[in-house]
Amino acid sequence: VMRWERRTKPFLRTSEFLWQEGHTAHATREEADAQARDVLTVYTELASEVLAMPTIPGRKSNNERFAGADETYTIEVLTQNGMAIQAGTSHFLGQNFAKAFDVQYQTTDGSFEHVWATSWGVSTRLIGAVIMSHSDDVGLVLPPALASIQVVIMPMHNKNAEKQAAVLEAANTLREQLQEAQIRVHLDDRLDIKPGPKYFEWERKGVPLRLEVGPRDLEKGAALGKMRTGGDKFPIALGLNAVQETKEALENVRQALLQRAQDLQNSLTFRISERSQLDDRLKAREPGFFSIPWGGNDEDEEKLQEETGVTLRCYPFEQEALLPDQKCPITGKPSHTWAIFAKSY
Repeated sequence: VMRWERRTKPFLRTSEFLWQEGHTAHATREEADAQARDVLTVYTELASEVLAMPTIPGRKSNNERFAGADETYTIEVLTQNGMAIQAGTSHFLGQNFAKAFDVQYQTTDGSFEHVWATSWGVSTRLIGAVIMSHSDDVGLVLPPALASIQVVIMPMHNKNAEKQAAVLEAANTLREQLQEAQIRVHLDDRLDIKPGPKYFEWERKGVPLRLEVGPRDLEKGAALGKMRTGGDKFPIALGLNAVQETKEALENVRQALLQRAQDLQNSLTFRISERSQLDDRLKAREPGFFSIPWGGNDEDEEKLQEETGVTLRCYPFEQEALLPDQKCPITGKPSHTWAIFAKSY
């Protein structure tokens, strides 16, 4: 896709990007709306189970809705700097585009009616969301399912030629085992480079798991594992259990990334009960998500954006019950729904 962007940001807003897009046509409003919601569930599971990113799924406001859609559903991600990214959307288009382009279907009685349509997609913006959710000062941090190299094996240098040969043989055997199990693995057998620089190189590239193999490790029958998410080194059995223990370690990486991102989202989600809370929090380096018992209309939403720069990200699908006679802290009007606001890319 090519489009005009006044100010580009790598991955997030570019003039050219790759796009996954789907369209469906249905006989009824209910079926089309259910399809749009089902696709958003797929995106939510993709973000959580594959990309290790927690999201807030919900419905867009009238102002933020895709032009021409009856409803736009979204998943919102919070990055480490406390800003939101719209990571994927699914649109219930109603019959608007069907009528504009005269898309009809033949009913069982032979008559013709306009279809009820959906449109949905994610783009390379997801890559930006992953990078900004997980990476650190060392470099890239990738969830295992996304990493082109999931495991790097490092045979340790040894001056004893016999021990060195045994180490290289064990490292090659381990590589073959992991490859046969469809694990994306690289053997770094550059023995003329010290371990430190090699550690940094693969950490910077975001490889989820490092396995070190030295003479002492062979004696113990285990490689030393190190996860990109941190923590102490731990043994990975050499031999029959190598594949299973490596898969478990990769799953531990995914869970650690998801938990870390969820903890960040929890710590940077603020329930706003007074306007001053919102204004004070917007001065912070990482502003975060603002959960507001919203009572405003489209004009109130536009006014708040003009005053503060925050946008209404979504009305979350999961809604707590509002208190009786609860008032919106921004407009002073009776609250009608919980809404998530944030500064965003």
